[in-house]
Amino acid sequence: MASTRVPRLPATPAANTILLDDRRFHDLLPDEDWGRLPLAIWRRFSKRFADGETVVYVGEVDEVCFSQAGWWLAQLARLIGGPLPTGTETGVPMVVTVTEDAANGGQIWTRICARTCGFPQVIHSAKRFAGPTGLEEYVGSGVSMALRISVEHEALVFRSHGYALQVGWLRLPLPPWLTPGDLTVTHSDLGGGAFRFTLEIVHQRLGRLIRQSAVFREAAS
Repeated sequence: MASTRVPRLPATPAANTILLDDRRFHDLLPDEDWGRLPLAIWRRFSKRFADGETVVYVGEVDEVCFSQAGWWLAQLARLIGGPLPTGTETGVPMVVTVTEDAANGGQIWTRICARTCGFPQVIHSAKRFAGPTGLEEYVGSGVSMALRISVEHEALVFRSHGYALQVGWLRLPLPPWLTPGDLTVTHSDLGGGAFRFTLEIVHQRLGRLIRQSAVFREAAS
């Protein structure tokens, strides 16, 4: 499994240069917290690319758990573009691409999860450095989620901090009963170029709804 940059064509030597000077994630944390991250995580979240360039990570799903309510939530979420995992298989390949989106000042994330039968599931979202916390994830159909980041046990943790519906220029906060609950994404380094990506959704009344974990590896950072 490897991490590969896919430049726009035609590419020039200057465009192929990876600069570790992207402070957008760093600026959301105190310097002391950022300094507690392993070097590999610091480098992954400090890469700056030209508009439209992409970094690709390839890995494998090693854990998937759904409660009955969580499974139905994932199916209902297809109405807004299917931002949640729906498959229950482990040991299947998963690819994550991150593309610079200069027009919106953020990044486009695409997750492709293979299935043993049928086409892979494809999930699109956009991370934007905006909103009440300085970082939000837009999942489609006007729905976005504010995120707070922290460093816990040397891992970079993203937690939901409210959901909203964008209608034109109007931003409407969604009431808790219209949201899936608290979403947490954890990026933890495993050493040797490998890292774990874990997504978990916990509802205040229904408990844990969804948990998915995958391990990725990059040849160079």
